[in-house]
Amino acid sequence: MKKQLLLATNNIHKVEEIKTILCNLPIEILTLKDLRKEIEVVEDGETLEENALKKAREIFTATKIPSLADDTGLEVFALNNAPGVYSARYAGENVTYQDNCSKLLNEMKNIQEENRGAQFRAVIAFVAKDFEKTEEGICTGKIIHSSRGAQGFGYDPIFLPDGFQHTFAELSSEEKNIISHRGQALKKMKLILEQYYQL
Repeated sequence: MKKQLLLATNNIHKVEEIKTILCNLPIEILTLKDLRKEIEVVEDGETLEENALKKAREIFTATKIPSLADDTGLEVFALNNAPGVYSARYAGENVTYQDNCSKLLNEMKNIQEENRGAQFRAVIAFVAKDFEKTEEGICTGKIIHSSRGAQGFGYDPIFLPDGFQHTFAELSSEEKNIISHRGQALKKMKLILEQYYQL
């Protein structure tokens, strides 16, 4: 039987990114949709690590399939690292990516160019029977003044990574995955998965 890994997320954009980055692992990567399961994990942790582990643990407990979860936050230095762990619901519950971007741009409208530094931070958690590991990835950059680009998701249109002229939303998925927070965390996690699955 082929070795399986379950992605503990209902976010189709995250699923696409993770599957792309892990595509050369000889394991079957499943989603909750593949299992026809609807499991909503309440993300009430105070840190990205807590939320990622909670998601992976609950999904593993419910399915008994080794599970991989991600929690990601955008940390704006001038806003005391907000929105951080609340990034997905910064503008409220059940809001669009555009709503979150608009709220952040509005809160930063009087912040000078040199103080617009920010970083994306992703924590990936892997949980299996008697086995738990987390890895972290960080991508630094700054928040620009208006949205640019149609690729990506979340805050990608207003995040300009250091050393680049294009926002995350203007880069191809291949370009973004090389430098992104999630890409970095998954590259580290890939080594752990290879050891766990004895690949």
